[in-house]
Amino acid sequence: MAEQEASGLQVLLSTLQSSCDKDVILNILSVLTDLLSLGTGRRIHYVISKGGSEALLQALATTARTEPPDHSTLLPLLRLLARVGQRDRKFGLKVQKAEATDIILSLARRNLGHHLHLTHCLWVLRVCASNVTTGTTLGINGAMELLFKVITPYSKRHIRTVRAAIEALAALLKSKSNSRRAVKRGYLGGLLRLYQDWHHNDVSNNYIYTRRGLLLCLKHITNIQLGRETFLGSQGMEILFTSVQDCLPCKNLDPIITIVTQILRKCYPKESLPVVTVRSSYFFPLPGNAKVEPPCEGLEGDYESDGEEEAEKDLDDEDVESKEEDYDLETDVNKLRARPVLDRPEEELGQYEAMCLELSHSFQELESESEEEKSLEDRAESLPTTPSHFIPNATSVKHPNYKWRNQSVTEMGPDPGEKDFKVPLQSWTKKEECRWDATDEKRDTGEAAQYADSCEEEDPARSHALTLRPLPKEAAWYKKIFYPECEASISPSPGGRMESSDIVTSLLEKHQGDIPFHSPSFYIARAKCVKSIPDYKDLAFPDFWGHQPPPYSKPMLERKYGIQRDKVLDDVRRLIQPGNVIGRTVFDTDEASHSSPGAPGCLTFFSKFESGNLRKAIQVREFEYDLIMNADVNSNQHHQWFYFEVRDMKLAVPYRFNIINCEKFNSQFNYGMQLVMYSVKEALQGRPCWLRAGHDICYYKNHYRCSAASGGGMRGKCYYTLTFSITFPHKDDVCYLAYHYPYTYSTLMSHLDTLEQNRNPKKVYWRQQTLCQTLGGNPCPLLTITAMPDSKKRDDLEQFYNRPYVFLMARVHPGESNASWVMKGTLEFLVSSDPIADLLRKCFIFKIVPMLNPDGVINGNHRCSLSGDDLNRQWLTPDSQLHPTIYHAKGLLYYLRSIGRAPLVFCDYHGHSQKKNVFVYGCSIKETLWQAGCMVDTAVITEDVGYRTLPKILDKVAPAFVMNSCSFLVEKSRESTARVVVWKEMGVLRSYTMESTYCGCSHGVYKGMQLGTQELEEMGSKFCLGLLILHLKSLPCSKKVMAQAALLLDLEEEITDRAQRSSSNSSLETDDEPPCVEEIDYNTDSCSDGEGDFSELDQENQECLSWMEAETEDEGVTTGQTCSSKALRGLYISSQPTSNSTALPLHSTALGVYSGFESSPA
Repeated sequence: MAEQEASGLQVLLSTLQSSCDKDVILNILSVLTDLLSLGTGRRIHYVISKGGSEALLQALATTARTEPPDHSTLLPLLRLLARVGQRDRKFGLKVQKAEATDIILSLARRNLGHHLHLTHCLWVLRVCASNVTTGTTLGINGAMELLFKVITPYSKRHIRTVRAAIEALAALLKSKSNSRRAVKRGYLGGLLRLYQDWHHNDVSNNYIYTRRGLLLCLKHITNIQLGRETFLGSQGMEILFTSVQDCLPCKNLDPIITIVTQILRKCYPKESLPVVTVRSSYFFPLPGNAKVEPPCEGLEGDYESDGEEEAEKDLDDEDVESKEEDYDLETDVNKLRARPVLDRPEEELGQYEAMCLELSHSFQELESESEEEKSLEDRAESLPTTPSHFIPNATSVKHPNYKWRNQSVTEMGPDPGEKDFKVPLQSWTKKEECRWDATDEKRDTGEAAQYADSCEEEDPARSHALTLRPLPKEAAWYKKIFYPECEASISPSPGGRMESSDIVTSLLEKHQGDIPFHSPSFYIARAKCVKSIPDYKDLAFPDFWGHQPPPYSKPMLERKYGIQRDKVLDDVRRLIQPGNVIGRTVFDTDEASHSSPGAPGCLTFFSKFESGNLRKAIQVREFEYDLIMNADVNSNQHHQWFYFEVRDMKLAVPYRFNIINCEKFNSQFNYGMQLVMYSVKEALQGRPCWLRAGHDICYYKNHYRCSAASGGGMRGKCYYTLTFSITFPHKDDVCYLAYHYPYTYSTLMSHLDTLEQNRNPKKVYWRQQTLCQTLGGNPCPLLTITAMPDSKKRDDLEQFYNRPYVFLMARVHPGESNASWVMKGTLEFLVSSDPIADLLRKCFIFKIVPMLNPDGVINGNHRCSLSGDDLNRQWLTPDSQLHPTIYHAKGLLYYLRSIGRAPLVFCDYHGHSQKKNVFVYGCSIKETLWQAGCMVDTAVITEDVGYRTLPKILDKVAPAFVMNSCSFLVEKSRESTARVVVWKEMGVLRSYTMESTYCGCSHGVYKGMQLGTQELEEMGSKFCLGLLILHLKSLPCSKKVMAQAALLLDLEEEITDRAQRSSSNSSLETDDEPPCVEEIDYNTDSCSDGEGDFSELDQENQECLSWMEAETEDEGVTTGQTCSSKALRGLYISSQPTSNSTALPLHSTALGVYSGFESSPA
């Protein structure tokens, strides 16, 4: 049957091409019209596949040669060509091959006096011009000059024809050569005057699409640099900015507002960032022969080549990345197979034996039952109180024998009499809050002082004086906080301020110790020993005082309609009304003079503290500031993380902040994410919380560019603006704003001190060592956590030594602070007295590097180390001098593999800025080959699917985790990441990167909520639960372990599926991240200007048919023999309803003179 239909259609098309009989041609056209009027576009594509376009073009050429032209045949033929051509991707090439361009232009010129015939010609001309090559040919042959004879100032006559001409012109101007020709002939100024005239006179908004067509012409012309320059010289910015103000109140005018905003943003003159150099303010000299280019000043004027199309590709780039995803997949099976390859001499691995002392520990301290009842004093004396550090380097003593040897090692730890802390697992949806005993504060202060003294003795250069940042300066507030019992006559020191030392003493007395696992004394002691490039002298209050999660979660911020275009237009207002811009620098790390308190009524900024990042602040208006982030050290890029202090604010005033040098092309700030804020006044009143804050938040491309000279060769790199408004809770407060919940290096080290102090040494084996020293001279901690053996019996020791390893890491990217909060939850659970944690410790030995890039965290980097390298791209061949933490972490993994103890699970904790939920990336040969479209011989390629077990478990036990977001593809561009290298070289099947969103969840119990620190910590503890269930499901277990598990876990209940999740999954990673799943227009809130939607052309055809029938009744012309009216109406049913019109007040403007229509026949 299908063959008969195909042969029948081919006969019709063949006859149409060869026949000269008018009636036969009309009948065939009628049949084709009826055929294409039913069903969907699939019929049209079928006709195209059978040569329909070629047949219609041949028929057009034959009919057009007759004298005079037979319009009864030409009109239905032109309608069919417009209908078919708009869906034929090669229509332009077919038109050229049939030499039909001159025919179409000739028909249009001959019908300038007849608007009905001309409209049909213009429809076909528009479709032909959609192909850039054909459009260029049409432009050379005078198509634009012809169209400008048709396009008239505002008139209610021949509206359909004028609109068709404008839209055909817009299609022609997609060609760069046509755009240049239009600019050189002065058409741009004429288009501006035409738009002003239509805008002014179309009071009732009846001709929105005609006005939009004129704007599309301007949009395409301004795609070239010459067009943008001419547009600026013609006052185009002012004209469009003024006109769009009239449109903003009317939602029906969104098609116009959208394109105007795109044009204004694109034509905004490009500028360099207002900084001396785009390179980091901080420079670190590298060891050895490694060289870093010193900061260089950026040159202006080389943003892009003359005549090049501007990078108007925000959405297109995302599409290209999606299309190229499969091309990045590794399809070489030999490369995908795990192949252990050493990147260093084998004898070097011996040095890592000292990091696995648990395998040689004799546990002499485990005494008999009676000896365990000795006094706590005697017990404590046998335990050292300071950790033993081993720092491997190139000259370390080599150990040729890596097999573990029995050695007598004394386990370190605090007084065993210290009480346990516990992280209950009651609900497994929210972690129950733990309170740290405030009575330990005095002891902590003493121990912290001892640590600071020991730090100074070991390295006097490391310890330095630190000053707590000044508190709010209001005298009355000081009295209320520090002197609540004093009379009003008593006042603090002159100026309403106490001395810094007095403040710290008073604060330590006031601190109630009610923030779990945080001690300000420990923090100060650790912070004194931190080495930083700026040599920090100040402590940020939130890090000193601590953070307590609020008792509630905050929903994602609902996006205000039109907020993005409003912000873009606000930026344009600066250009048009420069007199309203203050432009005063109030903070600048490059200029010390700008870092002092600013003018009265101006906010005061500061960021020179650990993990701080704010380079410059410029006051734009009274309550608006432009902010510039610092690049990563020894780099000119990676602007995302920010953390800074602001003070001297007014009450109940919304302050607007614009961070103008962001780099990622999209952000979750467009989809409900908020930054975080910490108020000192709130903290001292008992609410020490980082809270989600900010409104009117959006993220979009701005007019700043990085020149080739200053951008390291990246020509015309675009910057993006993150804009948000904050209404501060108190007058003259001190507040801190950050990209995400900060977690500094000193916070980690003091947290480890607290955990070690509070663990139960009878149950928890804890060893803290130094993996290595970083480039900046800071120790990178390595933890070993497991359960102490039950006794010194051989079976118990054998069980201890044979426990499988789990290797965990976090914070290789400094700006991903959420990874540290997840790690915090993991650590607190692992050392807790919860029975599930106790059982987990008996199942595994945990090797943990909680912060793999301390230098980056300390100096406020977002992605790199002090070498300017992304450390998660150095795992293939790490340099021992430039990437010491990666080099030695990989060396430790090599050592474990060499002794037959490769980890069962490897997981690298990360943060994700462009996706929601928590998920993992893993590695699979088969899934990668299947995704790439390769044939997979299952008999040759076998693979253990156990890599999916842990993610499936987490999907069931962790509320924030989503299995559908996980990916197990291996990309070529990710071959040097930890996940892929550990999978390939160490042979670890379960090698993962676990990504935690900065934003919130789209599924499960946290759906629609932003994740806080409590939820992130919960994820860390749930990961531990997942490991325990993995052990029970995948590994042989003793009856004793299974019996304990049966008592603690109802596996049937724990693994029960929750509600079915549905989530779009993207496997493409961009900087370890796939692009956003949501679509985004960087200019306005609309998804598209709709210029490529030919359904409007169908609507025009339908309207024109009705109009044509009315005209023929008046003129007495018979056209019904072409095809039935019913068939024609069925062919051109519109898919878009006409919007209701709303009248707007419009302004008048002068208009140029254009040639109009010749008189139509009566």
